[in-house]
Amino acid sequence: MNKLPLAKRVQILSILCEGGSMRSASRLADVSINTVSKLLIDAGQACAAFHDERVRGVRSKRIQCDEIWSFTYAKAKNVGTAKSAPEQAGDTWTWTALDADTKLIVSHFVGDRDAECGRWFMDDVAKRLASRVQLTTDGHKAYLVAVEGAFGMDVDCAQLVKMYGDAPGNAKGRYSPADCTGIKKVPVMGSPDPKHVSTSYIERQNLTMRMHMRRFTRLTNAFSKKFENHAHMVALYAVWYNFVRVHKTLRVSPAMAANVSDRLWSMEDVAEVSEVFHVKPATKRGPYKKAKMQ
Repeated sequence: MNKLPLAKRVQILSILCEGGSMRSASRLADVSINTVSKLLIDAGQACAAFHDERVRGVRSKRIQCDEIWSFTYAKAKNVGTAKSAPEQAGDTWTWTALDADTKLIVSHFVGDRDAECGRWFMDDVAKRLASRVQLTTDGHKAYLVAVEGAFGMDVDCAQLVKMYGDAPGNAKGRYSPADCTGIKKVPVMGSPDPKHVSTSYIERQNLTMRMHMRRFTRLTNAFSKKFENHAHMVALYAVWYNFVRVHKTLRVSPAMAANVSDRLWSMEDVAEVSEVFHVKPATKRGPYKKAKMQ
C-alpha cells in the first residue's frame, strides 16, 4: 500500500485549513481527489478523537456559544427536488463554544439546530470545563433547556437577544440583513455580570470559520456533498485553529493561552496525529451525529 509522504500530507491539509477546496488541493498537490478525500477522513477522525481527549479540564471564566449555518448536498428548500439526495441533505449547523479570554474552541458540534442537538452540544461543553463559568448564548430557545440539563445551577448564564428592524427596501442582494436596532441582555440563571454578556468573540470566530473552510463560503460549488466530510473538516479546523494558528492578539496559539498545550504545534504535528493517535469508537459522537440520521 502506497503511503503519501509527510510533506504532501502537510501541503494538502494546509490548503484545506487556509480556505482551499478539495479539488484545488488536488490540483495544487498533484494528487487525485480520492486521495484528498481519504486524507480528510483520516485526519478528521483523528482530530476529533484528539480534541475529545486533550481539550478537557479547561479553566475558563467566560464562554460564548453560537451556531453557524451551512448546508449539505442542497439547501433545505431544494432537497425535495434534488436528484439522489442523501438522508443528511439540507441545513447543517455547526455549534461552537469559545473561551472569551484565550479564544480556545472548547467544543464543536455538527448537526441540526434543534433541542436534541442543543443538549448534545451543551453536555459536551460542560464536561470540558473545570470551573464555574459565565456563559453567553444568543436567543435560540434550545439553549434554555440544554444549559440547565448540562450545568444544573452551577453556571452564570445569560442570553444576548438582538432586535432587528425591517429589511432595507432598496436591498437587492440576498445577504442584506435588516438593521440591528438594539440588544437585550436576558439573565437565565445564576448571577451573570452584565458587562460580560456578549457574543462578539464567537461571532468573529464564525467569520474566521467561513474564511478558512471553503465549504462554508456562500455562492460557490465547494459546499459539502457529504455530511460526514463536513464534520471531518470542522474537526480538522478546530485542532489547526487551537494548536497551530498563532492568534494575532494573544501572540500564541489559543491552546497555549489556555494551558492545554505547552508549545506551538506545526502542521506536521497535525499530519502525524492521524498516524499515531488511536481513534476510539466512542469518540464518534458529537461532531458525527445528526438528528436526521436516527
